[in-house]
Amino acid sequence: MKSVEEIMNMLEAFDLTGSCRDAGELAGVSHHTVARYVQARRDGELSGRAAARPELIDGFLAKVEEWIERSNGKLRADKAHEKLLLLGYGGSERTTRRAVARVKKDYRLGRVRVHRPWVTEPGMWLQYDFGDGPVIDGVKTTLVCAWLAWSRFRVVLAIRDKTSPSVMAALDVTLRRIGGSPTYVLTDNEKTVTTAHVAGIAVRNQDMVAFARHYGVTIHTYEPCDPASKGGSESTVKIAKADLVPKDTNLLEAYDSFAQLEAACEVFCAGVNARVHRVTRRVPAEMLAHERGRLHPVPADPHTVAFGVTRTVPAKMPMVSYDGAQYSVPCELRGQTVWVRVHGAGVDEQVVIVHVGPAGPVEVARHGRATPGSPKMEDSHFPPAPAGALGRIPKARNGSEAAFLQIGDGARLWLTEAAAAGTTKIRVKMAEAVTLSKLFNPAEVDWALGHAAVHARFGHGDLASILDHNATAASGVTHRAGEARSLTQGTSSWAGLGTTANRRSDDGEPCDDAGLEAAL
Repeated sequence: MKSVEEIMNMLEAFDLTGSCRDAGELAGVSHHTVARYVQARRDGELSGRAAARPELIDGFLAKVEEWIERSNGKLRADKAHEKLLLLGYGGSERTTRRAVARVKKDYRLGRVRVHRPWVTEPGMWLQYDFGDGPVIDGVKTTLVCAWLAWSRFRVVLAIRDKTSPSVMAALDVTLRRIGGSPTYVLTDNEKTVTTAHVAGIAVRNQDMVAFARHYGVTIHTYEPCDPASKGGSESTVKIAKADLVPKDTNLLEAYDSFAQLEAACEVFCAGVNARVHRVTRRVPAEMLAHERGRLHPVPADPHTVAFGVTRTVPAKMPMVSYDGAQYSVPCELRGQTVWVRVHGAGVDEQVVIVHVGPAGPVEVARHGRATPGSPKMEDSHFPPAPAGALGRIPKARNGSEAAFLQIGDGARLWLTEAAAAGTTKIRVKMAEAVTLSKLFNPAEVDWALGHAAVHARFGHGDLASILDHNATAASGVTHRAGEARSLTQGTSSWAGLGTTANRRSDDGEPCDDAGLEAAL
């Protein structure tokens, strides 16, 4: 086999001399070789590849193809070589591996699915699918991922379960967010949409049929177990899970509440719809503005048949009754109508409460089953309660009280504790504290008041004593015991007891013995 350079040299020599023998002498090859390549150039069959030669495995290729067919293209070359040896094959394993690789390649090419680009019209198709959401408080959530085909506008919503009411509420919010209803809605064969298949034909769920009739859309489903036919929604699920579900690849922190997940979904949608799409080279939010002209309006009243029974929230108490028990709802819904239904069974039974607002149905509360007399409540559903007897805080009612409370938290604590201890002349001591705050650093006075409250020192002069001790400790003048000094009180003061110098009269002045005797 000659190289490309050698072939070109032979042909160049032949063009120069016009003789195969002379060209062979110039190129250093036989004139027969030159003649062969010259003829191949004339026939248009000049190639740098070696001529095909028969191989030992040619007689066994039919059997190899049969084995590849039976194994669905998964047969290993070493196993194929072992089987060929039993059939009398005498070639090497390397030849077998090459042959098996060629057969596998042809097998895959003959069975690959060829896709045709889906060119959609504005306002025609909306796809939606479900993805596994993060776990919040031990409960797994679900992401509803919708995709408007023409504009590539995406809507991702979080739901707590995949029941019909939750899915319908999410679809209503999706339609209102995109600003209209398309002609067709394409989705998977969930039980909320398809109840069975008869001769390959999907049997629709009656609840979903009523929902589609209410919004004027037609529901279609994919071929079962065929993810290749729903690329738009599958891609939306993929990127939504990558950005919203905490994983090692995104280093997201776990969500503290379901409301935090909902806020994250809104941020995700705003970001993905505001960047240029890879296929259309346009911003989906801008394309949606053009597509809305081809969408038909969404009904003003949502489809609420599947949301349960209605209840009116009282004006003074955000509690609704259901089956003889009471359940709390956010206090902002007082005086409004909500829908109540039951989800689950047994210990997992829950009461779900939905409110329909301008943006569509929204789940506002989810409680475990309550019993009569033992209502289910959430603290976040109620406004802050009044202080009452246990939560009263000091409030200034005149200038002197305001001046004292302005000292700081220590002053408020001191007043609360001193009043509880029944301290006398409390206003006088408050005025003294205000005076000290003007003479000294107010922060130090506030610190001293706090310590006085903690240690129940409400007597006259206690505050000044604490301030003085703190100042002494801060100055660094402290008495410490050592080898040459003891902190034990000495007896030197008793040495002058009974002497004239230490005797004092009733008015406190020193007196002598004569005066003392006269006084006695």
